[in-house]
Amino acid sequence: MTHQVHIIGGGLAGSEAAWQLGRRGIRVRLSEMRGGGDTTPAHQGDGLAELVCSNSFRSDDDTANAVGLLHHEMRQCNSLVMRAAAEAQVPAGSALAVDRDVFSAHVEKALTELPTVEIVRERVDVLPTDGLTIVATGPLTAASLAESIGGATGADSLAFFDAIAPIVHRHSVDMDVCWIQSRWDKKTEASNEDGDYINCPMNKEQYLAFRQGLLDGEKTEFKQWEADTPYFEGCMPIEVMAARGEDTLRFGPMKPVGLDNPHDRTPEFPQGRWPYAVVQLRQDNKLGTLWNMVGFQTKLKHGAQVDLFRTIPGLEQAEFARLGGLHRNTFLNSPRLLDRQLRLKSAPHIRFAGQITGCEGYVESSAVGMVAGMMAAAELAGENWTSPPPTTALGALLSHITGDAEAESYQPMNINFGLFPMPEEQVHKKARKAFYTERAKRDLSAWLGTAQPVPA
Repeated sequence: MTHQVHIIGGGLAGSEAAWQLGRRGIRVRLSEMRGGGDTTPAHQGDGLAELVCSNSFRSDDDTANAVGLLHHEMRQCNSLVMRAAAEAQVPAGSALAVDRDVFSAHVEKALTELPTVEIVRERVDVLPTDGLTIVATGPLTAASLAESIGGATGADSLAFFDAIAPIVHRHSVDMDVCWIQSRWDKKTEASNEDGDYINCPMNKEQYLAFRQGLLDGEKTEFKQWEADTPYFEGCMPIEVMAARGEDTLRFGPMKPVGLDNPHDRTPEFPQGRWPYAVVQLRQDNKLGTLWNMVGFQTKLKHGAQVDLFRTIPGLEQAEFARLGGLHRNTFLNSPRLLDRQLRLKSAPHIRFAGQITGCEGYVESSAVGMVAGMMAAAELAGENWTSPPPTTALGALLSHITGDAEAESYQPMNINFGLFPMPEEQVHKKARKAFYTERAKRDLSAWLGTAQPVPA
């Protein structure tokens, strides 16, 4: 099959871009190096759209939450990632979490069944010199291609560290110590009967000892080329958070509020009292056999992780399906290098999509891949591309990546209402998120109705 668009990278962004193009009848060559003899430091398998860090797409609330709004907008655009997430959903309260294997398999099956998409297991070492191309290789771009990108951009990519949280086998958790509950007992249709999180309680003495263990534990050593790489605030290793203050973890991933320990009931607290701190586990697969440690991305060495995490009450006999890890992520200075259609200014036949553009998060990466595919489709059809309004989540994210952010201080960014234009009229602070959401849905609907027909 002679392709019209070459997509390099079969992660979330590349898979979404291929879906958007293929559904519009455009012939796509999707190159993915995994399965062709190569891999990355973070991936475990060869499946398309493999989730390498958390299994959560974060909040699915589209009434007053920016990432939930982005979910809604992607669904309106017939997103493959959102379709797959619905098929692979596991209980996680108001969050959208998925079984990683089911999710990846759904994406790969959907693309394999599209006659317009050819999936090729190959490593691409240099940027193509002609032909429409979307580079969606993510933050773990192979060294040879990264060197080619560096040569084309004439500028060094920025870099930051991204850490991976451990996964625990459910049968090894002591439920005589732990219990299942969602914070404040909030549940959704996807929730388990008792709640969505396994909670491991700590008293003050246990918490302080655990925090000290994080500080003292043996860490992964940096290589020389990593020495000056900063952390991204949205994926901070837990030991780095621990170093910021004695109570930082208790107000972050280990906060106990809204969690009543049923093993600690008294006449005064018949539902159980809040512990001093809590370690939460979130379901990671459909079977409920694997649970990940929420917020516990770490750079501790594997032996140190096992020793320390088994001091957590209820995890004394924990068996780990995967331990935490650390890898360096790279991304472009997109406001300086890309135009408003994600094209490389020095080589406009090449678009970039996904995390390599400096968006952060599964959903954001998928969304940028989705829009990159729509942009390429419009270009092939000879149509003038009209971007989503900046009042929408899609438009706000694109605006940040392609020009609104300061190039000198550009950093990876999750979608948030701070990227949206302020209301022209007076809106009370408490009603502002709802206002942003309602305005975005209205404006997206108008945009889809006039500018971007979406294949069913």
